[in-house]
Amino acid sequence: MDTDRPPGATTSAAAGAMWDPYLAEPSDLIERWSQVTLSELIALSVDEDTGIRIVEGTQQSRIPCAMPAWSSLVGARLCAPEDLRRGFVAGWRYRAPLVDMPRYLQYLARRLAKAGGFIRSHRYGAVEETLCEAPVVVNCSGTGARALADDSLVEAVRGQLVVVENPGIESFFCDDTPGADELTYIYPHARTVVLGGTSERGTWDLSPDEESAHRIIERCVAVEPSIAGARILEQRVGLRPARTRVRLTEEHREGRLLVHNYGHGGAGLTLSWGCAREVAERIRRVIAATT
Repeated sequence: MDTDRPPGATTSAAAGAMWDPYLAEPSDLIERWSQVTLSELIALSVDEDTGIRIVEGTQQSRIPCAMPAWSSLVGARLCAPEDLRRGFVAGWRYRAPLVDMPRYLQYLARRLAKAGGFIRSHRYGAVEETLCEAPVVVNCSGTGARALADDSLVEAVRGQLVVVENPGIESFFCDDTPGADELTYIYPHARTVVLGGTSERGTWDLSPDEESAHRIIERCVAVEPSIAGARILEQRVGLRPARTRVRLTEEHREGRLLVHNYGHGGAGLTLSWGCAREVAERIRRVIAATT
């Protein structure tokens, strides 16, 4: 596997991250990919080394709205009035995979090495430069696909979050108000809590912004007062690879098979295993048809 950054320095390492299939297109594939990933993450959660835990919590809205279409997959149920936080009028409670991304990426790297794979740091200027490397190339370059694959539909959406010491929070919270201008989420891990966030379309700056961090903490404290005064451990910034539709396509170039898999926006974790298995299946089909 070639990458210009080690796993711990990627956008994935900066993610929250929780299973949440909020992308719309292509809707039929999003549903299937999300279900595959959900099953895989639940299965992996039995191993503490993966950094995956199944956590209960709520998504809530400041305006009336229906539960999302995927709610039945996780057994979501409407919140009782006493479950709603101040200022929220609707919500649903469920259990879902919550992932400590730095730990999870370390697990995946160990799993790759155990299977005989390796990671090489290298930077390509264009996708054509990769074709001499192997008979099959999979392009998972995220926001880098804008230049690497010359895809002007790819756009960066800057996300910033704050990691604090966990004051004893055990349930996650996410503001799911339709059309909300700002993101608010609280994702508890064993010793830390990830607070978010921002969604700045077209911004490619990876430097933490102190004013943004202050507003994130302020919004989260308004929902969960116990966060006030929690020691800040770090700030993370990543660039979500937004696109009107996820691109999962294959093409033949110079006698090589090139598979594109990018444009997942902030749903990279949610779609990851589903898309990976589809990529593998497409490669198997092409190879079988040519042998």
